[in-house]
Amino acid sequence: MEKIKLVFLGTGCSNPTVERNLSAVALRYMGQWMLFDCAEGTQRQMMKTGVSYMKTKYIFFSHFHADHFLGFPGLVATMSMHERDFPLHIFGPKGTRERVERALRLGMMRKDFEINITEVKRAGTVVKEEGFEVDAFPLKHEVPCLGFAFREKGKEGEFQRAKALKLLPEGPLWGKLQKGRTVKWKGKTIKPKQVMDYSKARKGRKISVVMDTLPSESYFDYIRESDVLVHEAAFTEKFVQRAKETKHSTARQAAQVAAKTKAKKLVITHISPRHKKNSELENEARQEFANVVVAKDLDEIEV
Repeated sequence: MEKIKLVFLGTGCSNPTVERNLSAVALRYMGQWMLFDCAEGTQRQMMKTGVSYMKTKYIFFSHFHADHFLGFPGLVATMSMHERDFPLHIFGPKGTRERVERALRLGMMRKDFEINITEVKRAGTVVKEEGFEVDAFPLKHEVPCLGFAFREKGKEGEFQRAKALKLLPEGPLWGKLQKGRTVKWKGKTIKPKQVMDYSKARKGRKISVVMDTLPSESYFDYIRESDVLVHEAAFTEKFVQRAKETKHSTARQAAQVAAKTKAKKLVITHISPRHKKNSELENEARQEFANVVVAKDLDEIEV
């Protein structure tokens, strides 16, 4: 089973610091990269960590506050200069098309590849590929804002080739049996259980990314039972009123979300410059949820 890799390209909010670039998270699955937000400086962070902008197929924008978006025009320029020749797919909330097109015009860039833009109008699945899907769902922020959940497709069981060959020759019917469909061959009915070992079934992995938001049960169903929940926590409880005013989460609140949605691991990101020590947020979160880390720039996590 190939590992899913998460790379934290930026873990700060509002403005960059010496320690933290602004928000961006990259995910690699089966040799393909996808990017969640693209703050200023993101492409340099990609170069440092080996995240390939040429193999980045999808960019998912949570929203268009400057600390999540301003790295995009430069990234596109670099892709073009390196002669990218396949499409880039962009997803974001209402207003995505206008802002993306305006950013490209502002940079007076020549791009030699196709950019497909999708404005997400309702919660649900926005990407379907053979091995995974990505869901988008609304968050509660000052502007239209989305969270995203990457869902690997599970394995129903293991196909038993030797058993199948005794029943019918290799061909399209094998695929139907693997998908759980009964087939007929020379007058015989062959059921999936005859060729599948269901004891080797495996549930698909799930990575959820929740950026700027007030904590709310409105998005819990989309992130439930995440193997890794990446959740913003701009503040500690000391600044809970400020979090409420700016529609952000505290470390305690992020941990409560992880506990309520039965996440396996919580990674806190999008941290205010006023918090100099990760331990401030981590200690607070651990009071609500045990398996928590506070991300640092260039951290990598494998699932």
